[in-house]
Amino acid sequence: MMRDLRFTNKKTITCGLPYKVVWSIFFGLYSFFSFGQVTSAIDSTSIKIGEQITYHIQVETDTTSLVVFPEGQTFSPLEMIESYEIDTVKSSDKYNLIKKYGLTQFDSGHYTIPRQKIIIGDKTFFTDSLKVEVNNIVVDTVKQGLYGIKPFIEVKKPSSNWWKYLLLTLLIIGVVAFLLFWFIWRKKPLTEEEEIALLPPYDRAKLALKKLDKSHYLESSELKEYYSELTGIIRKYLDEKVYDHSLESTTDELVSRLRLLKEGNQIDLSQETIKNIESILKRADLVKFAKSAPDVALAELDRNTIDSEIDHVKEVLPEATEEEKLLDEEYREALERKKTRKKIIITVGISVFLLLATLVGFSMKYGFSYVKDTIIGHESIELLEGEWITSEYGIPPITISTPKVLKRMDSGLSEEQAQQIDITMFGYGSLIGEFNIVVATSKYKNLGENKIDLEKSIDGNLKTLEAAGAQNIITKKDEFVTPNGAEGLKVHGPLEMSVPNSDKVEKGKYVVLAFASENVVQQVLLFWKQNDVYADQIVERILNSVELKKAEE
Repeated sequence: MMRDLRFTNKKTITCGLPYKVVWSIFFGLYSFFSFGQVTSAIDSTSIKIGEQITYHIQVETDTTSLVVFPEGQTFSPLEMIESYEIDTVKSSDKYNLIKKYGLTQFDSGHYTIPRQKIIIGDKTFFTDSLKVEVNNIVVDTVKQGLYGIKPFIEVKKPSSNWWKYLLLTLLIIGVVAFLLFWFIWRKKPLTEEEEIALLPPYDRAKLALKKLDKSHYLESSELKEYYSELTGIIRKYLDEKVYDHSLESTTDELVSRLRLLKEGNQIDLSQETIKNIESILKRADLVKFAKSAPDVALAELDRNTIDSEIDHVKEVLPEATEEEKLLDEEYREALERKKTRKKIIITVGISVFLLLATLVGFSMKYGFSYVKDTIIGHESIELLEGEWITSEYGIPPITISTPKVLKRMDSGLSEEQAQQIDITMFGYGSLIGEFNIVVATSKYKNLGENKIDLEKSIDGNLKTLEAAGAQNIITKKDEFVTPNGAEGLKVHGPLEMSVPNSDKVEKGKYVVLAFASENVVQQVLLFWKQNDVYADQIVERILNSVELKKAEE
């Protein structure tokens, strides 16, 4: 009876999201008694100086034994120039491990490759020694003509765009210098408010009266606004020079204070001045609160009276004390501190501008994606631009190019399951990372007359993903043909995975390739995060590299 092929995993892995996936389809290793056999060979016994030969060590052992191959320069007098990855082939209940080394010698002569020590489990084995002949390269000067030394040829150095970088640098420096001068070092004229604030209280009061004359309150009979500003002028002047609570005091309170100051000989105000101020303040109160409407001529007379009384107050005021002068100095210092804070803010703004300008410059030259992903770092682009490996996995083999070597993955089928199916599985990464790939070959032992249904096999994988937390899985089914003509089924689409310990989900994509021949199912599973353009390119490159070989090949 044919079984569905399903991916499962015993660990908590996520597509950026934790979830348990049990790669149930890919578990099937089981142990037998220890056994080991070692053979060695070379692909040629006669080479030329500097030519490479490949030294093979093949170990046949069971699935439980640890195998240690020789490392380092153990092949002297030959020199090891490369140590290749171990190829693993499963045959029945045993593994065939093939280790290859690239050897060479730069002196002619007859050499012997010494015996190599192999450790399998707790036992030690030795390979046979092998003889190699290294020959000189013979040059026949009779048949091969000699030629004179060729003259030197001047090679033009390719043009450089250094001047563009210099121009861009000068432009940036010029912009920065201009900004520093304009916003920080340039002496800017004072605003009108700043100029008024620096004036003495008497001058500010006189200037405020002139502004009141230019207003249109009287023309439009806006007496309430007119008297509010007029009384505000005299109150502000008195607040600064006579009584520091003049602004918030009522009319009666203010007049009482002025009389008290006069009686105490603190300020020599005339009774007429106090009476005029009292009269105008009370008239203003009636205008503001009792909706009184005096004549415009009376309002103008009140304005002139206030102007005169400000002069009278100034005449009787004593000379400014040292304390008052100090307060004025502190005020000017406060203004300077305010300007300094403004300069600091501008400097910070320029620093941010420089940072943004630098990023924009790199983006214009190398592209924004390069700046963000290459300079800052991105796992997928490192895989895409790294050195790719083309290798064969499983029996019959699946040839595929991947950014990293796929490592054999452990499996755990029950004894009953192992009697029905034999599985080999290789993979890289996990759903917790940016990219995941799994290659699996499943061989059914008791298939009988039943035929393998690829759609059911893939449906089993999707159900397993759903059980692990996947949702909103969209499936698109297409025929898939490898470059060497093998036909299979391709199921792909987006899905969402639950983020553990939260209500959030993260979007991803998947592709499952499935091929069937007689009693064998070969599958390739790719899983990556959505909106990752580099992962999309990786997947496309991998899919274009998939090739299958028949069992008899």
